[in-house]
Amino acid sequence: MAEIIQERIEDRLPELQQLERIGLFSRAEIKAIIKKASDLEYRIQRRTLFKEDFINYVQYEINLLELIQRRRVDDVQLWLSYVVFCKKWATKVQLSKVFSAMLAIHSNKPALWIMAAKWEMEDRLSSESARQLFLRALRFHPECPKLYQEYFRMELMHAEKLRKEKQEFEKAKMDVGNLEYAEEILMGELARIIYKNSVNIIKSAEFHVSLLSIAQLFDFAKDLQREIYDDLQALHTDDPLTWDYVARRELEIESQPGEEPPTTKQTKVAEVGRREERCCAVYEEAVKTLRTEAMCKCYINFCMERFAKKTSSRHLREKRLERTMVAFRKAHDLKLLSEFQYKQWSELLLHHDFLTEALEVAGAGMELFRGSVTMWQVKLQVLIASKSPDVAMLFEEAFVHLKPQICLPLWISWAEWSEGAKSQEDTEAVFKKAVLAVTGGDSVTLKDKYLDWAYRSGGYKKARAVFKSLQESRPFSVDFFRKMIQFEKEQESCKMANLREYYERALREFGSVDSDLWMDYIKEELNHPLGRPEHCGQIYWRAMKMLQGESAELFVAKHAVHQAGQL
Repeated sequence: MAEIIQERIEDRLPELQQLERIGLFSRAEIKAIIKKASDLEYRIQRRTLFKEDFINYVQYEINLLELIQRRRVDDVQLWLSYVVFCKKWATKVQLSKVFSAMLAIHSNKPALWIMAAKWEMEDRLSSESARQLFLRALRFHPECPKLYQEYFRMELMHAEKLRKEKQEFEKAKMDVGNLEYAEEILMGELARIIYKNSVNIIKSAEFHVSLLSIAQLFDFAKDLQREIYDDLQALHTDDPLTWDYVARRELEIESQPGEEPPTTKQTKVAEVGRREERCCAVYEEAVKTLRTEAMCKCYINFCMERFAKKTSSRHLREKRLERTMVAFRKAHDLKLLSEFQYKQWSELLLHHDFLTEALEVAGAGMELFRGSVTMWQVKLQVLIASKSPDVAMLFEEAFVHLKPQICLPLWISWAEWSEGAKSQEDTEAVFKKAVLAVTGGDSVTLKDKYLDWAYRSGGYKKARAVFKSLQESRPFSVDFFRKMIQFEKEQESCKMANLREYYERALREFGSVDSDLWMDYIKEELNHPLGRPEHCGQIYWRAMKMLQGESAELFVAKHAVHQAGQL
């Protein structure tokens, strides 16, 4: 058994020695790791095995890996600080060595390879060194999109630089016989090779589009752009992102050759309208070809974006609204609208006073998503706007279908609507039902709103009655008590006895954590005409007993400042 254990430890020794060499662990720590690992190995190799020994071994390995990861993060920060230092003092030769050493240790981080390659390309002007770094990085990370994107960009930048150099030489009529400017390099052939290799490995429309976006930054790469665009359509026909990209591209396509570019405001508006029509034609084709919720979402998002764009043209604004409605109806007919989109559609209709259609859409959304509190709210919002007599009935129906724990927004909406549309008695009945139905943390917000409404509708007397009815119905917020304190202080005959009651009740709930409550209580006793300053010392010592940790320290500091101000 000892030989087996020794063999396992020896297998791990090179890895542990590497950790010591790069400075993540000291020699003493490596020895401790070996000793602990040997002990755990021994336990799971014994004749009598116990489950706890295996669990302990696995947990130790997990903890060790986490420790290595944490130390590697600290180590990276140290390396990056050194890089900044070298850049500041312009030590280019030293910085190359720093990057090499850092990448030898942290080869698992693509971002560091990119940083080093960019430095070689932009600061040292060495495209060959940058190219070698990218090639090495891709051996470690053969499926990393970011590495391919930056390598692709670098080769295009290199080609652009060579083209500019050649133009400058030709302009100066200098002999460039010793310099080789191969036409394929100048046209971005190296970038094309990277593109072809990368899309064979990373088969994603999003990645494909990202390369096309990079290529479009370089005017000389028109042929490459066209090739990438054609490949995108051929390879990713079943991806909504492809169709979305193709459709949006119509916005950028200028007037056809031979046509005069738009000059007047009217012709510019007409041109924008034509481009948007072409975009929507592509989306219509896309929805026919690819009947998915994601495709419909792309279509609707485009229409909503264009509709949100400001324009002084009433005709263009109306056309955009019409196209948006068409997109929503198309997705609805195909049963591909999400809950959020039903909400969007309903609110758009409501905003433009299409109340009849808004009711139909909200109703359809609610039927599909009966468990969604949002859809019930949307339907209620439309009913309220249309002054329907069925609002209260729909609120009641909603609580039958929805889980109680998600109904707080509906209770608040009902109370707010009732306050504006119904009698005071009806609104209080809603609040009383809500307080019984909503429990736990959600009830805190409801109690605060109930108290606010009581003071707003019936003054202090009503608010105090509501406070009394709720004062044992935990949980509360601090604001619940502070509201009553403020209401009391707004009265002409502000009673200190009532203030004490509210403070005492608040401190019963929050006295161990809220130092401000204790300080305000002390100030009240000092400043109120009927206050008892002699009680302040007793309040102070009660606070010191109840407050914990930082809250106690904060209270002592605030009390000292207050006392100093009194001198």
